[in-house]
Amino acid sequence: MGVIEETDLEQVTLALLDGANDRDPVVQEQVRKSILTLGNQQPDKVLSMCQDYLLKHPKLVVGHRVVILQTIELVVKSRIDDVSYPKIKSVIQLASDEMTKSKEVVPEWQQAASNILVAVGNKYINDIMEEILGKFQPGVLPHFFVVQTILGGVNLTNCIHFHFYIWLFLPPANTFPDRLMVFVLQRLENSNERNRMGSLAVLRHLINASTSIMETKKLLILASIRQPLADHSNKVKKRVVQVISAMAHHGYLELEGGDLLVRFIIQHCALPDTYHRGQRPPDPEEVTNEALRSMCDNTLHLFTTTVGRLTDVLWPMLLCYLTPNQYASATTPLCKSLILLANKKRAAQEASFIINFNAQGSSLPSQYILMIRLLVNAALPFRCRGHGAPSLSLLNALSPNIHPKAEPLWENEIPKMLSYLEESTDDSLDKKKWEESLLQMLSKTLAAIDDSQWTGQLAVEATRYLPTYNNALEEKRFLYRCIGVILQQCYNKELVRKQLQEILISTRHNDAIERTGVAMGIGLCASSHLDGTLEKLEEFGKSDAFRKASGIFGLLKDKNDVDVEKMKSTLILCYGYVALHAPEDQLLTRIDSDILQNISKNFNTKVLGIKVETKDLTMKLSLIHSVGLIAKAISQSVRKQGFLFSRKQELMGVMMDFIKAEPTDVMRTPVRHLVLTTCANLINLDPPLTENEIFDLLKTCLNGVYGLPTVDTPDKAKDEEALDPQQREVLYSDTFNALHELLRNVLVRDLSPDGLQSVFKHIESWLSSGQDHERERAVKTTAELLQFYLDNLSVKNLVTFHNLGALVGRLSPRCTDPNPEVRRAAIDCIYRLMYIQLRYEGFSLDYKDDSVEGLLDVREKLSNPDHSVLYKTCSELTKIISKRLPQQQLSTLLFMLFDGLVDSQSNCSRASSVILNTLLKNRGAGLQDLMTCALREMMLNGQSADAVAYVFPKLFSSLLVRLGSSVGVQLPKDLNSNSIISDRKTTNKINVINFDVCGVAVEALRILLGRAQLDAMTCALREMMLNGQSADAVAYVFPKLFSSLLVRLGSSVGVQLPKDLNSNSIISDRKTTNKINVINFDVCGVAVEALRILLGRAQLDAVMKPLDQEGAWDKMKDPQQHTTGVTLLSRAMAKHAGPRLPAIVEGLCPSLCNIYECQRITVTAFFSELLNHHVVTELMILDMLMNNMMERITDTCGTVRMLAVRGLGNIAVGSPEKVNKYAKELLAAMSSGMEEKDDPGKLITLEAMSGMSKILLYLDQKNVHLLVVYIFMKIKPFLENENDEIRCASIMLLGNLSKFGSGEPVFKDQIHNVLVSLLLHLSDPNPQVVKACKYSMRICAPIVGSEQISAMFQNHLLEEKGLHYGEFINDLTKYLIQDFPGMLNFYHITVIQFFKSNWAEIRASAAMFIGFLLGNLHDEHFSHMNMGSVTKGLVMLLQDPDPLVRVKAAEAMGHFH
Repeated sequence: MGVIEETDLEQVTLALLDGANDRDPVVQEQVRKSILTLGNQQPDKVLSMCQDYLLKHPKLVVGHRVVILQTIELVVKSRIDDVSYPKIKSVIQLASDEMTKSKEVVPEWQQAASNILVAVGNKYINDIMEEILGKFQPGVLPHFFVVQTILGGVNLTNCIHFHFYIWLFLPPANTFPDRLMVFVLQRLENSNERNRMGSLAVLRHLINASTSIMETKKLLILASIRQPLADHSNKVKKRVVQVISAMAHHGYLELEGGDLLVRFIIQHCALPDTYHRGQRPPDPEEVTNEALRSMCDNTLHLFTTTVGRLTDVLWPMLLCYLTPNQYASATTPLCKSLILLANKKRAAQEASFIINFNAQGSSLPSQYILMIRLLVNAALPFRCRGHGAPSLSLLNALSPNIHPKAEPLWENEIPKMLSYLEESTDDSLDKKKWEESLLQMLSKTLAAIDDSQWTGQLAVEATRYLPTYNNALEEKRFLYRCIGVILQQCYNKELVRKQLQEILISTRHNDAIERTGVAMGIGLCASSHLDGTLEKLEEFGKSDAFRKASGIFGLLKDKNDVDVEKMKSTLILCYGYVALHAPEDQLLTRIDSDILQNISKNFNTKVLGIKVETKDLTMKLSLIHSVGLIAKAISQSVRKQGFLFSRKQELMGVMMDFIKAEPTDVMRTPVRHLVLTTCANLINLDPPLTENEIFDLLKTCLNGVYGLPTVDTPDKAKDEEALDPQQREVLYSDTFNALHELLRNVLVRDLSPDGLQSVFKHIESWLSSGQDHERERAVKTTAELLQFYLDNLSVKNLVTFHNLGALVGRLSPRCTDPNPEVRRAAIDCIYRLMYIQLRYEGFSLDYKDDSVEGLLDVREKLSNPDHSVLYKTCSELTKIISKRLPQQQLSTLLFMLFDGLVDSQSNCSRASSVILNTLLKNRGAGLQDLMTCALREMMLNGQSADAVAYVFPKLFSSLLVRLGSSVGVQLPKDLNSNSIISDRKTTNKINVINFDVCGVAVEALRILLGRAQLDAMTCALREMMLNGQSADAVAYVFPKLFSSLLVRLGSSVGVQLPKDLNSNSIISDRKTTNKINVINFDVCGVAVEALRILLGRAQLDAVMKPLDQEGAWDKMKDPQQHTTGVTLLSRAMAKHAGPRLPAIVEGLCPSLCNIYECQRITVTAFFSELLNHHVVTELMILDMLMNNMMERITDTCGTVRMLAVRGLGNIAVGSPEKVNKYAKELLAAMSSGMEEKDDPGKLITLEAMSGMSKILLYLDQKNVHLLVVYIFMKIKPFLENENDEIRCASIMLLGNLSKFGSGEPVFKDQIHNVLVSLLLHLSDPNPQVVKACKYSMRICAPIVGSEQISAMFQNHLLEEKGLHYGEFINDLTKYLIQDFPGMLNFYHITVIQFFKSNWAEIRASAAMFIGFLLGNLHDEHFSHMNMGSVTKGLVMLLQDPDPLVRVKAAEAMGHFH
């Protein structure tokens, strides 16, 4: 067609040639068809590519070569009249070479080549014969297939034209120099690698050995050498470099054309690596890029040092190669050579050392660009083979040429900087400090030069040079900073404004690194030009570039078109850096009016008069970063003057909202890191936060960070979203460092035991997490905080470290944690706590206590994972703690250790027991009363009742272990009883010598069993109902009993008693003869049985029958099916026991506010199903149920929220006439459910979409009209969800929603936005999704805006009718092109995005779609197509692991003509 770019055709053909030997025969056949299709359209082009492919891949497997040769044959056969004669000649040459390349007979290969000659011979017989006859050599038997071709396919009448050629050997050079030179130079034109290498070797020999004879041939040789310069073979290039080296020594490079040879050497000094570090070439004779580059480096060095005549050739010409990017990798050898040349000329005091940059016809870069280039090189000193040090050295050597006044400064500064670089590596270099030192040197240089005009010109040229670094953004970022420093020193305000305008307009705002660089540069400029910078930023913010974002369509535009948000992000960031660098005496008056106000304008957009906060991540990150910089700037300014930052609380609230909005199961963005850093800066400012505000801040930040998965947890996101492991590791490190900085800033405001406790209480719960990484984070954070506390503690008065016991009690059990990192960090915490206590006791900061220092030895022992070693080491640890812990701290310590007995880690609960035992032995004189009282208070205290019930099995098992370990243990006999009980008020004195330690555990066990009577109650209730005399009583209190048992059932699911209990020891005092076998006691089973008996006693057989049939009782006991069982129970009650429901519902309502998730789940499941039945409306309990469901959608438990959303959706089934009454609440609840972040399995999302679909069937137009687009935007992200059910539900919902969007242009646009997705999912692997697509597209058909497309949807997309997908898409693309030409760009870009779909069927359909679109496209519409992206995508699909995808990709490629 002539409209597809030639490069696109080349890429596609090359990809097809690569795939011609595909392992799947179906793919292979399609590839062949597509190449043939392309060849029939553009025969010369495709034949050339086939030839080049075979020539460039001499080691191609035979099967692959055969396929390509067969394709050439087919193209030639079908289009021989259209193939150019030169191309025919080259095809003949190729086929002849392929046929005779192997001396062995390989029939398949050679026959394919022979067939090409036969096909061409039908028209070009003479050319064929001339080629074949050339294969006959005197006295040599011809190749079998040469004869075969002549006999089998070529007309024999032409065989009489046999010609024989004999090689002539030329005489030596000295006898016939002209003839030999002509012969050698002609041979250079031969592109054969071996011929060319031999010719170059001879030429080099001639140049070196025949100086006088060759003198007149120099210009001829210079002209002839140009052809080998373009050779692609590194072996040839190596010989070329050797020839150039010889020519340099004999005066060739000074002649016209010699500069091309110098350029060749420099180009190859910049070669990229062939292999990664450590890899070796498979072919030992291969000349790698590395070897060739090293050779050129050495050659350039030799030119500089040993060929004196070249000094004036190379100086200053080599400077030309310093600034273009293509020579960046040659910077190091270039700089070294230029330094040698400069020093040589300077030492000889040659006038030519001083360069005239303005000389007429000069191609040299200006002194300004040279200075900038070398400075930027130095900023990343280890890139491009370590170009930093050579660049700085060259800058020093060039100083008189840059500016005479720079010379003394650089001679002093640069050697010190070089010395620092020599001692550094890429990893060890402090990059921030290094950049600052370079910028400082630049600033000093400009101050020393003190020439405003020179500085202004430097600013202009530096700004103009920015695009050079478009592909090297770190360098570009530094250049922006340099420009900022230059503008600081520039006194021409108009020039400053002009450069700022230039920078803002030309910035590529879509790139984060560039945005940061621009902001940094503009911030630096503001330190001298605050007013002008603020004016320019405000002016730019009001410019035309921003106006196109206004209106509602600005919010709905496709993401590929939007860069306004990125521009605003740049501006927001600029304001932050302006604040950071603004003069301290001018900043505070500008914060609100000029800086924060403009940031707010850019961050929030008004649509139809309503302020809408952006969801753009880039803007969010810029805002966070900018606020942090402003806070930092204010904190620096207020050192000299007071300031009350009135917007502090508001900004802290915004930061908290950002961190709460982050997903809890993954970290892909630096939002958390930046928020934490910003909060750390904000918290230092006045007014101080209230206690409640600090509490909320720490809770939010810790929850947002500690709960993240480990850094090495695989990210299941799409490739473009997921971070690589190194990026993820850096992000995690930055985030946790920022968290620690925030905690330190909070702590430093109240560096006291109370202040420490106020921070630690937020970390405390994470110490006993069931996740190793969460415990590790908590303990390491604690260790850091304690070190900070110790380092900054200033004890002016002797103070009691009153929470020492509590801290030690919480941390010491972690010293035996299964995670070795936790163990080591816990010891560090104890070590620091002990020294903090010593400081409070009055010891100096440098005091070392022998017993505390012993903890370091303990730390080493904890590396051993053996349990016996750990517990022994734990005992040693306790002895040290026991020695240093004050008596008054023991009480708190014991309470904490008792809590530790039920730690989630058995190692740590055992450690608590070991520590208690060791304390008994070492500090027994004060523990008797404390042990008993601590345990009694812990479990008898009303506040602990729930906790005891919750952890009953674990606590019971732990106490049994404790009981066993204390049998026979006694306190030391030499204790003085008076010392223990002297302060007791009771008259019952205990004889400590006879004190039975085991009794403490027995007492604890007795109290525990007294606290855990729930199962006994259930058993008693069951037996009561089995008694026939209780029928009337049961009937009377049925609603209350039903409610209680249902709640009890919810609490019992998955609960078991310990398996090692001796039943007699527990129930020996029972008076009944029916003893329960505790070992087989089923806690949940008892509750289910009691409920079943209750229904029977209430004569509700109609309820029990469906429950028995559907296995509901077993489902209720199964933790995985519990809610299903409860749903079945609720359904049966609604159908067969309606009148009893109001009282039951009333009895269950309080449990919805219970702290136990299990109870809330059970009751919500029951209520949810009730709403599925109209009986609740008849009984007038609908409002009560709906209100309860509304409250539960914000429950902390995800399962409860899911069930609540399900219940709200059920109203459409149970009471459809009430849907519009609750329209507002239902729509809000379903929308919220679709946005649910804390929903790992997407169950809430699924229920929300299903519920939304149900209620939309009954909602009035007026209730939905304004929300159609909003709901649509919620649905859109789920269309590609990996979960089949969610995908299906979202597509169904889209269809149901469309009836409300009829006649709305905005909704029509949205339908077109997802049209491609729906069309592709017609081939979804899940049949339910396919049905949903058909349904939605039939419903949406009238909205699309095309009668033909609407008819296609209605006629072909019938639910049970099969669909010929290829024919359907082919016809559809014709109508899309006809009716929506303006949308073609959007359609094809969207299709390309599906090339990376997780489903092979979708990828294949996307390829098919693109193929038909190209096949049906007219010339005038190709301007809408991004053929580069199409080509790249199809080439990628041709390498897809699934053969179906490869077939469709190859088929699509056949349309590239």
